[in-house]
Amino acid sequence: MKTLLVYPAYPDTFWSFKHVLPFISKKAAFPPLGLLTVAAMLPAEWEKRLVDTNVAPLSEADLAWADMVMVSAMLVQAPSARQIIGRAREAGKLVVAGGPAFGTGRETFPGVDHFIVGEAEEIMAAFVEDLQSGVAREMYQSERWPDLATTPLPLWELLNFKDYVSMSVQYSRGCPFDCEFCGIMALNGRRSRVKSPDQMLREMQSLYDAGWRDTVFIVDDNFIGNVAHVKRLLPRLADWQRERGYPYMLMTEASINLAADPELMTMMSEANFHKVFIGIETPSVDSLIECGKKQNVAMDFASAVREIHRHGMQVMGGFIVGFDHDTKSIFEQQIRFIQEIGVVTAMVGVLNAMPQTRLWGRLEREGRLFGEASGENTDACLNFIPTMGRKALLDGFKQLLGVIYSPRKYYKRINTFLSEYIPTARRRTDPAELLALARSMWHIGVVSRARFNYWKLMFKTMLTNRKAFPVAVELAILGLHFDRVAKRVMHTDTTSGTIPACGG
Repeated sequence: MKTLLVYPAYPDTFWSFKHVLPFISKKAAFPPLGLLTVAAMLPAEWEKRLVDTNVAPLSEADLAWADMVMVSAMLVQAPSARQIIGRAREAGKLVVAGGPAFGTGRETFPGVDHFIVGEAEEIMAAFVEDLQSGVAREMYQSERWPDLATTPLPLWELLNFKDYVSMSVQYSRGCPFDCEFCGIMALNGRRSRVKSPDQMLREMQSLYDAGWRDTVFIVDDNFIGNVAHVKRLLPRLADWQRERGYPYMLMTEASINLAADPELMTMMSEANFHKVFIGIETPSVDSLIECGKKQNVAMDFASAVREIHRHGMQVMGGFIVGFDHDTKSIFEQQIRFIQEIGVVTAMVGVLNAMPQTRLWGRLEREGRLFGEASGENTDACLNFIPTMGRKALLDGFKQLLGVIYSPRKYYKRINTFLSEYIPTARRRTDPAELLALARSMWHIGVVSRARFNYWKLMFKTMLTNRKAFPVAVELAILGLHFDRVAKRVMHTDTTSGTIPACGG
C-alpha cells in the first residue's frame, strides 16, 4: 500500500508566524506530529510519503503515486482539508480522514471513505486489519483514553528538518481543569496521561539521532497537569540535555499555577525551557468564574508572570473577550492588564463556541448558537450571539488589537518583560540568528514604522542585558508578524447587522 499522508494548510493566523518565516529561511513553524505518529502505526512494509502543504503544494505526481491518501486536520484547517479530499477523490484514491476537524460535521467532508475519530492508538490496528481483509467500515471511533506507553516513535525520516522552525514532542494528553470554552475535556479527557521518563527520553533521543538541533515544542494540553510525574521527568531530562550540550531549547503550554511552585520552575529552567504559553484569558473575575477558570481567580497575574520570567521562561499569554459578563469596558481593561503584566506575545481572541464543549451545549440550550466555529478565534468571527452585541464586541476587539500591537505599546511591553527577565536557557550558536538580525535591521530598523522603537530596544538591550539580545531581536521580528495579522483583522467589515457563518 502506497500511503500518502497529507497535512492541510493553515490560514494566516496569530500562531502561523508566516510573516516571521522569511527572516530565518523556514517554510513552517511546526511539523505534523500526529501524521508522523500515525505513520509509525502503519505496517512497516507499506510505502509512506508525507506532504505538508504548509511547506510545499500537493502535486499531481504525489496523488498519482498513492494508493491511499490520509488527511489529518484541526478545525482551522478544514477549508484546505476539503480541497485535498476533493482532489484525492477525483484522482480515484482511497481517502482516510482523522483529527479534531472530523469529530463533528462529517457530512461536510464528502469524499471520505473512512473516518478515524478518537486517539489513533485505540483505532489504527483494527482499521488496518479490516482494510487488508477488504471489510473496512466508514467509521472507526473509540471513546477510551489509551495508555501513552503504546504510542510509537514518530517517523522523523518523512520530514525535511530544514523546513521547520521547531520540532514537536508530546509528553502528556488531558488536563485536570474543565474550562467551559475548551475542547480538551472532550478530545483527551480530564486525567493527565503521561509518558514515562524512559519513553520520553527515547523519543528525545530518536529526534537527536535523526539530526535535529534546535527548538522543541512539548505540545501538551497542560505540561504540568500531573505535577508529581513531571517532577520525576524533569531531572532526567535536564541530565540528558547536559550530557549532550543542551541540543534543545524547550517550550510548552501550562496553567498559571506553575508560578506558585518555585521548585517546578527551577526544574524546568534546568531542563532548558525558555517559553511557556499560559491561558490567562481576562482580568474580569466574574468572567473567569463564568467560564470555570477557577485556578486563575485568586491569582496575582503581575507577580505570577514576573516569577516565571525570573526563572528564565518567557510567558506567552492567551486572552479572550466576549464572555457574558464582559461589558464594553473590557477592552480598555484588557489593554491595561496586558501592558501591566508584560506579556509581549499576547494572543487576544474573540470567544468562540467549539463543538463538544460545555460552552457549545449551554449556548445551544439558550438558543444563542449561530453556525460553526472557524477554529481560529483571532479572525473577528462569531458563531454565537454575545450579550454586549455583535458590533460592539467586534469593534472593541479590533480597537484592542490596534492598541496592543501598535509599536509604542508593543515595545513598551518588551521593555517591561526584559526588565524582569533573567535569561537561563543555554543557546546554541546559530547562523540563522545572525541572518535574522541582519534582515530585521532593514525590514524593521529602516522600512517599518517601528524603526525608532527598534533601534532604541537594540541599543538598550546591548548595554543593559546583553544575554537577552537574541530574545529582543526575536520579539522585534514577531512584532512585525503580529502587526500584520492585527491589521488584517482590523480591516474586517463588522458593519453588517447579521452574524456571518464562521466555518470554512
